[in-house]
Parts: sequence; C-alpha cells; structure tokens
Amino acid sequence: MKSILITGGAGFIGSHVVRRFVKRYADYHIVNLDALTYAGNLENLKDIENRPNYHFEKADIVDAAAVRKVFEKHRPDGIIHLAAESHVDRSITDPLAFVRTNVLGTVNLLDEAKALWGDNMSEKRFYHISTDEVYGSLGDTGLFTETTAYDPNSPYSASKASSDHFVRAYGETYEMPIVVTNCSNNYGPNHFPEKLIPLFINNIVNMKPLPVYGDGNYTRDWLYVIDHARAIDTVFHEGVIGETYNIGGFNEWKNIDLVKLLCNLMDSKLGRPEGTSEGLITYVKDRPGHDRRYAIDSTKIKNELGWEPSVTFEQGLAETIDWYMENEDWLRNVTSGDYQSYYEEQYDKR
Repeated sequence: MKSILITGGAGFIGSHVVRRFVKRYADYHIVNLDALTYAGNLENLKDIENRPNYHFEKADIVDAAAVRKVFEKHRPDGIIHLAAESHVDRSITDPLAFVRTNVLGTVNLLDEAKALWGDNMSEKRFYHISTDEVYGSLGDTGLFTETTAYDPNSPYSASKASSDHFVRAYGETYEMPIVVTNCSNNYGPNHFPEKLIPLFINNIVNMKPLPVYGDGNYTRDWLYVIDHARAIDTVFHEGVIGETYNIGGFNEWKNIDLVKLLCNLMDSKLGRPEGTSEGLITYVKDRPGHDRRYAIDSTKIKNELGWEPSVTFEQGLAETIDWYMENEDWLRNVTSGDYQSYYEEQYDKR
C-alpha cells in the first residue's frame, strides 16, 4: 500500500482531507499526524477512525525525534503538510509559537523526507499547503497570482512565507519533489470557533456580541473547505512537481457584508425577526497590521488541472450553518476551557 502522511489531520482543513483520502483511496495507508493542540479534534474524524486504511499518530512536528519515529514506522511515500499555527491574532500575541511550528516544524518534515527518500525520489511527493496571506495586501483592484511577490504583514503570514521558501529551497537544493498551494480563507463544518464564520454563528445562537474589526470593510476571498479538499486531492495526484497553484473561490466579500448576510440567514434559520442578529454587531479596536484586501486568481489550477469550486458561497454558507446547528454538542465541547479564556482575552477586553 502507498503510505501517505497528512500532518494536522485532526484540524479543520486537515480532517476534511483525511476523510476524503481514507474514503476514496482504499489502497492508500493514510497516517494522520497531529499534536492535538486547541484546534485539533479527533471528534472531527469519528466516522472514519476505525477504517482499516487509517492510522493516527499523536506527535508535534516541532519534535524532530517524534517526527523521525513516525517516518521510520510508516515510511511515507507522500506528505501532505497542513499542520500549522494559523490564527493571526494568536501570532500577534505569541510570534515564536508560529516560528516553531510553521518554520521549524516544516523543516523537520523536509529533513525526514529527504533522509527517508534519499536518492530515490521517484513517485514521491512533498505537498505543502500555504495561505494567500503571504502575498500581503491588495488595493481596490487586482488579484494574487502565483508570481505575486511575497509581502507578509503579520507574524503568522511571515512564518508561512518562510516555510514556503524552505520548501522551495529543498526542491532546488536537494531536488525534492515538492509542490505548493496558496489558498484563500476557508469556511465550513468543523471549523474551530475563533475564526469569523463559526465564531459568529455561535455568538448569534447565544445572542452574544459580534465583534467586527475596525470599519468592517476588510475584504477576503472565501472557499468552501470541501472544495479545498478536492483541490488538494487534485494537486497531490496531478500537480506538476516544483509548481505553485493558487486556490480561491473568486468570491470576495467585505467582512461587514458577510456578517450581515450571515445574520439574515441565521435569523431565518432560528425563526427570529429579521434584523435581530444585526443588532449584535459591535465594532472593536482594529487588529495591528490588518491587511485590507485579499483576492486569489485561480485561473492556473482551473486551466491546467481542471479544478474549480463546486458550490456558490450562499450554498456553502447555508450548509455550514446547518452543520453547526445540527452539531451543537461538538460546538459546546470545543468552546469550553482554553478557548473560552482566549476568547475573553481577545475580544471581551477590547
């Protein structure tokens, strides 16, 4: 069996990728490596945890010895690297945590892959998943392409930019079979509720304030997580070694417009009078170094690999709301303890 190591597979995007690969590829041995930090949750994978082609390894990619043991045990033919610290606000509070996981952790994986594969790189692949935030901020027009110069503005995006550079450097220096993708904002089921959409769904249900940064006119491109998992599947199997592919939804929304759409959908779902949830919107002090606009040009992956989003934003958002409302136990479990204290630190004191 071909052995595929997926890092961060208990997290938001990772769990959808693990599920897709386990279900679609019975002849693959899928190894999920995750440290199970605050955002990693094995409940995300309960439906496939007993599949014969699935195996979980609890390890931190920062721990080189632990990573080596996983590589020696499972001898992966391919790595899909999703494990990362990813929340900008947390990176502002603790930049070094992002350096350790996103930079050092990535290099640990590269080193172990290089040592395992040696001179036999045929049929191997190191696939690194990154973010559009490495490109910095756009003005009112234009799109990020694969050749846009890097210009990160937060500790998070700087750490991801650094990890991207290391992956490409290993590709050039050691002829490792690497591929990189940079993706726009994801949304969908199993998203840890510190990010905008799940946070606001939870707050609307509980009639809590909806904290909107600054003037609310920051613009993001949004992609349904299941479509991202499809793209990762496509790039892993069909992407050209050494290439970069941007993955986005051609779906730009100003934060305040997105919040108002979410409020209207939630009022309808909850049977509340229209405008009830909009009354919860509260403008809070802006985030330092807040990028004004991101927008991804996905033309390359569409033209070369045939991938494009399968659902509209309105469809995906409605499905996302339904999932959270049907999985209140999951939401309750992840919004306790460590998350609650972090939430208070980030928003309640503003």
